[in-house]
Amino acid sequence: MSYRPVVAAALSGASLGQLSYWRSSRSSEAPLLAPAFHVPRARVAYSYRDVVALRTFVYLRSQNVSLQRVRRAVRSLRELGELDHLSSYRLVATGRDVVWQVSDELAIDLTREPGQQVIAEMVDILAAFRGPRPDARELVPLHSPAQGLEIDPDVRGGYPVIEGTRVPYDMVASLLDDGVLAEDVAQFYPSVSAAAAFGAVAFARYVDGYRTKIPA
Repeated sequence: MSYRPVVAAALSGASLGQLSYWRSSRSSEAPLLAPAFHVPRARVAYSYRDVVALRTFVYLRSQNVSLQRVRRAVRSLRELGELDHLSSYRLVATGRDVVWQVSDELAIDLTREPGQQVIAEMVDILAAFRGPRPDARELVPLHSPAQGLEIDPDVRGGYPVIEGTRVPYDMVASLLDDGVLAEDVAQFYPSVSAAAAFGAVAFARYVDGYRTKIPA
């Protein structure tokens, strides 16, 4: 499965406006991130790997790294011959610059002196952190976005599901929206507890909070 833009926004911390801007070509600039599934003026959908890369961009912006420097870091990676999906690279901020954390022992500068070895502290962008805007909410942990939910790239392509199942969170949330009691969800999905059902609803509300298209 793939992520609709609003779900990708909720899981990455980017606004819908940022997603639109980052997937667009600007004069001589290539898109910062081309979604896995993108038909111009039609369907757009993101993969799990796309969301990991997007969280990296949001983390860098939260550390006061300018978008221009983020773009420069991506260009430097490509110029260094690194052509894998951007989710494959751990990019961290050092002041207002960006470095590629190759391993615990090796980091490479990407913006000040591209290619030079530097020292940097490891950052886990899959964990919770707060976005760059003053009013930003704390971004949910990617692999456990709400109580009773999990995200595993090997299960439904990383779509949020009820923990230990393949049941998508939004199918459970829609039942409660239709008036089904949380304790009665097990009649439809025997492996879904009332607590997990409430978690699905909480995450659905969290996703709804990203529907406003805040400018990039």
